[in-house]
Amino acid sequence: MSSKRPKVEFKTTEGTFVVEVFSDLMPYTAANFVGLVKDKFYDGLTFHRVISGFMLQFGCPYSKDPTSRRAGTGGPKGGTKFAGFDGKTYSRLSDGCIKDELTAKISNKPFTLSMANTGQANSGGSQFFINTVHNSYLDWFDKRSESKHPVFGQVVSGDDVIRKIEKVRTDRSDKPLKPVVVQSATLL
Repeated sequence: MSSKRPKVEFKTTEGTFVVEVFSDLMPYTAANFVGLVKDKFYDGLTFHRVISGFMLQFGCPYSKDPTSRRAGTGGPKGGTKFAGFDGKTYSRLSDGCIKDELTAKISNKPFTLSMANTGQANSGGSQFFINTVHNSYLDWFDKRSESKHPVFGQVVSGDDVIRKIEKVRTDRSDKPLKPVVVQSATLL
């Protein structure tokens, strides 16, 4: 792990965890994420999909209302900008998504952060998931599946909080019955 990689602290209603962002291996995706953190985009959102033995999904702006049926369908506003680690300014696509960064072959191992998407190219924006098991079939370079979910970070502190969130009771749609709220996401 590089000490120069950005770290983000997530304070949730279930506890605090810290992630390290792979700015050196996935600079475009990492910069999008860090830009959203700096803009306080994630503050007040809920984990809208939790599947024990699989993953925890987060980052949809509609999840601010934990009862919203649109939770899991949103992202940043189209055309908004974020600063790259290379000093350049980048624009999100017209639908708020970013281009797929399918470069570093980092596997979807436990406690890694991976871009969520619709299954279509360039359809990830703000939503990501934390793997709770090794989901190698979700690797963009794994040919067993059409799924392409690039990993851009990992949990470096608070594994116990991730396990606690993973065990919350959910409804038939995998939405927690008691909302798990991210009170704040802060760049350290």
